[in-house]
Amino acid sequence: MADRLPISVAIVCKDSSRTIERVLASVAGWASEIVAVDSGSTDGTIEILERFGARVIRSEWLGHVKTKQKALEACAHPWVLSLDSDEPVEPDLAESIADFVRADGRGHDGAMVNRKIWYRGRFLSHAWQPEWRLRVVRAGTAAWGGHDPHDKLELTGAGSSGGKVERLSGTLRHESFETFAEQFAKDSGYARLMATNLHAAGARGSRLRCVTSPIGAFLKQMVIKQAWRDGRAGWLAALATASATLQKHAVLVELSMKGGDAG
Repeated sequence: MADRLPISVAIVCKDSSRTIERVLASVAGWASEIVAVDSGSTDGTIEILERFGARVIRSEWLGHVKTKQKALEACAHPWVLSLDSDEPVEPDLAESIADFVRADGRGHDGAMVNRKIWYRGRFLSHAWQPEWRLRVVRAGTAAWGGHDPHDKLELTGAGSSGGKVERLSGTLRHESFETFAEQFAKDSGYARLMATNLHAAGARGSRLRCVTSPIGAFLKQMVIKQAWRDGRAGWLAALATASATLQKHAVLVELSMKGGDAG
């Protein structure tokens, strides 16, 4: 792409040196601005960001939702692409984003992209697929919501399209983990955080759901998503999903027991 697009890239990060250089390289040739909210990196992440000309905002960690919102609000261009620090933009998606932005959204205020896990040199094409995420938005028309750690970018209705979004072709590569052992450990922390937030919002634990929900999560991946077609990695992805679901509901039961209201 010869010309830079009127788009900012918003990133949140901390100690992301393993992946962030590929993310920055994937947008550096066409994004007009890169804004990174860093929450205390000590591994060289800051130096990588500065080498790519990113505007670095140092901030304490405010949680997934609030930190990403801070990055979104700091962007100065008419369009914003929100990325995690482990999400390089594949060339086919970059072209789709360029066409969308050059056409000023084609009557839309946002665009969704499909994110795929990259594992051992290839994409998982069935496990967790499709994973459509709203990531390209017209400035001032969207905000981050959801419950930590499951944040969600949503249109607020402030734009002129009435909340219309388009789905873009291409792939957002997700370098979430190098090993499934790493993924299982990460899921444990996310499960605790999600259960705590759900309990604070009024949800209560159920012993029955501790049994049925993990089985349902596993079968959804293996049967509906056909994760088995990704080979051993697909089986591990389905097991990771079931494990995370079990941990979330188990923690929610324990929190509910403290209040005497577990089912």
